[in-house]
Amino acid sequence: MALIEVKVPDIGDFDEVAIIEVLVKAGDTVKAEQSLITVESDKASMEIPSSHAGVVKELRVALGDKVSTGSLVLMLETADGAAVASAAAATAVAAPAASAPAPETAPVAAPAVPASAPASAPVVDTAAVAAPAAAVAAAVLPAHQPGTPSAALPHASPSIRKFARELGVPLAEVKGSGFKGRITQHDVQNFVRTVMTGSLQTVAQQAKAPAAGSEGAFPGLLPWPKVDFAKFGPIERKDMSRIKKISGANLHRNWVVIPHVTNHDDADITELEAFRVQLNKENEKSGVKVTMLAFMIKAAVAALKKFPEFNASLDGDQLVMKNYFHIGFAADTPNGLVVPVIKDADQKGIFQISQEMSELAKKARDGKLGPADMTGGCFSISSLGGIGGKYFTPIINAPEVAIMGVCKSSIEPKWDGQAFQPRLMLPLSLSWDHRVIDGASAARFNVYFASLLADFRRIVL
Repeated sequence: MALIEVKVPDIGDFDEVAIIEVLVKAGDTVKAEQSLITVESDKASMEIPSSHAGVVKELRVALGDKVSTGSLVLMLETADGAAVASAAAATAVAAPAASAPAPETAPVAAPAVPASAPASAPVVDTAAVAAPAAAVAAAVLPAHQPGTPSAALPHASPSIRKFARELGVPLAEVKGSGFKGRITQHDVQNFVRTVMTGSLQTVAQQAKAPAAGSEGAFPGLLPWPKVDFAKFGPIERKDMSRIKKISGANLHRNWVVIPHVTNHDDADITELEAFRVQLNKENEKSGVKVTMLAFMIKAAVAALKKFPEFNASLDGDQLVMKNYFHIGFAADTPNGLVVPVIKDADQKGIFQISQEMSELAKKARDGKLGPADMTGGCFSISSLGGIGGKYFTPIINAPEVAIMGVCKSSIEPKWDGQAFQPRLMLPLSLSWDHRVIDGASAARFNVYFASLLADFRRIVL
């Protein structure tokens, strides 16, 4: 029997992360790689696994504690004395999901975060980052600047290439540490960590900049008012969640930098809603519930194909025209708004999209979305249909150039040429970047999107 220390593995360049869930207690028998605690890092959360199998003798952490790389989690009694290797080194593989996405917007979400990086009215795109220790900060590289690939072709296995593609990592810019310069999974993770650190630090610095309205941020404006609220009555203070901190910085940047314009319209979804109800009734045993949002995602794909400037991003003086269709949807969670992304929505059917949305929404509520879940979005949909309201102005999830907002549908009288008929109308609010899109294109996009929802047979034309 041997008593070993199980420590927090490498979680990237973060001083501290908070423990949001303790999954074991003293006396429990755990297996190797079994999750012990869940920690929250910026916009994502991750589970810290056990490096060995054994019996928990003593917990050294509690719910709400803050830990960092190398922090002692618990004492574990193992049957194999030879297994006393460094727990931190043995659990290094636990770090992949640690980095939070800053939406491609600063994404990660996007993603986002925001997002990362949801989002938005996301974001993907995502959450404020704790400042690294001075020694680490000095070694951190600035935000990644793409376009500096090495001359030689990257040396990596097919599995590593697939892993890099999923994270959007350019292998030509990754330095391999394996035999003869071979790129390993650890190299890819380190590259993402370095890029994310630079991006998130930039966002954190922006968040710490003078408040909007201060002389330093916008010369000529009055400083932000400082008020002693307590003198007017009882108050209490509450810390903002990490997600809201970084998503707030991203949303502020997007609103200030992007010249937003919003078009409003209505879609007649009377027949489509009847069809949706019929589908759910016929497929009740499948366990997959089709939502109106799934139809809107398919309609968004068709509209992006017809109006390709909406499926673009600004890169300096150039437009990046995308030939893929990844659609983000804003998901409300207890800690704030995030924007999971349905990848290759053009290649998926309504049932597959509905199932994937359900799975991503659950991961979002559980705080288990990873960077790959919130990045790569082309266009986002923010739905308030389950809450109410009529119209609103959704904030674009940069680097996307448009976002569709929808509110709660309602029965309205519509003239059919002879009499007024009750029709189920869905309010649409399309926000678009006026640097890329003009008003006529935006109006046509909205009208076409609404026509697809009114008669979904058009989707096959």
